[in-house]
Amino acid sequence: MFKRLCPSLPYLPVSSKPNSSASTHSFAFTTMRWPPRSGGLGIAAIAYVVVDYIRHLSPAWHGRLQPALLSGFALIAVSRVPFYKHWSSEFRSVFPFIGSMLFMLLALLFEALCVRFVTAALGLDWNSHTSPLPDTGQWLLLALNEKLPHPLVEILRARIIGLHHFLMLFVMLAFSVLFDSVKAPGLGLGARYMFTMAIGRLLRAITFVSTVLPSARPWCATARFNVPLYPHRWAQKYYVPYASDANAIRELLRQDIAFADTGKLLGDFRPDWGPMSFLIDFLRPSESDGPWYNLLKNAGGGCNDLMYSGHMLVAVLTAMAWTEAYGGFSSVLIWSLVAHAAQREIRERHHYSVDCVVAIYVGILLWKMTGFLWPSKDASRDRRITMLEKIQSRLTQAAKDYDIDEVRELLRGVELGSQESLSNKGPSTGMWIFACAIIITAIVIVVLALTLTTDG
Repeated sequence: MFKRLCPSLPYLPVSSKPNSSASTHSFAFTTMRWPPRSGGLGIAAIAYVVVDYIRHLSPAWHGRLQPALLSGFALIAVSRVPFYKHWSSEFRSVFPFIGSMLFMLLALLFEALCVRFVTAALGLDWNSHTSPLPDTGQWLLLALNEKLPHPLVEILRARIIGLHHFLMLFVMLAFSVLFDSVKAPGLGLGARYMFTMAIGRLLRAITFVSTVLPSARPWCATARFNVPLYPHRWAQKYYVPYASDANAIRELLRQDIAFADTGKLLGDFRPDWGPMSFLIDFLRPSESDGPWYNLLKNAGGGCNDLMYSGHMLVAVLTAMAWTEAYGGFSSVLIWSLVAHAAQREIRERHHYSVDCVVAIYVGILLWKMTGFLWPSKDASRDRRITMLEKIQSRLTQAAKDYDIDEVRELLRGVELGSQESLSNKGPSTGMWIFACAIIITAIVIVVLALTLTTDG
């Protein structure tokens, strides 16, 4: 009855259905819903992916269309800043956002150290001559190439989606809070994304550094890494004597001690890195490498098989965030892109099938575990329902008295009480400065992220 009495409460569902168990009329409050999706975010996502794919068809047109599209996105987002009502909520999420970003950067640094170690530990000779592992997923894709229509195979081979695409799709999702398409705060959503990413990267590094697996691309290490040809002295003593001799392995199990006489172990070049010299045994530098941090620039995605796929982790976290925050048919599109990216990782031998499978369920589970940073549940809904329950008897009496003005005033009080600010003066000067700083910083981070990941 009172659902539309107050213009400021277009989504406040209140019905006057009587409760038979009460002595007087009571109100049954239905579940509040977010405004229906217009589909604009999904259309923007499709436009971005399509325009970026044009680089493979017509680089000249891509050079014109992509800057225009991204500039249009930025201008539209900036135009919504004056109408955004949740800056106070964004302000409360600043410290979790910064903390999550620093945590992610530290996790990426640790991962880069581990990537270099697993490649350097056994030397270039081992990486070049060790056969790849048998992968049934690769066999399946090769078999499908023979069975499926050629146009479909070409679609599967096409480089439609990459790492920087998934990062950009998440950025678009986070910025959509300006249009009330996603629940605020956007910084909270970003904090959850980076925090989950950091945990996933740490677990990934611990996993692949535990057991060194051969690359599906045996030539990769020689082309990308400048490490010694021979194994590290630890591997010379504890791995090489028992790598292929079954009798030696049996004796090793019986004695449970490294009994083989390895003779004089080959040593490595040891530069003076000061307090960071402890990294020499892990990074195995050469005379031309310079400071320790120079070695991490070439780590990239590594060359050994790195269980599990970091690219797929990013893709799955983006899809999970999109599904939970926005939903709709566009989330089906995002998951379709995840599937396409997974089969390309396997098809192009960047990863084994097991790496992609593990990344998918690890990403899903990790996202489910970090909901405390940005819960998808609308907290304001609970506040509204609680306040409505408190004024239930007054609303009932006003309805019985046909006092529409009293009903409207009560509902307006509920709306004001559930908002983040009771002031009608608009955002303060400090809040405007904060808003501008957030937008500028976010755009800079986006540009840096896309620039650093555009090559995959």
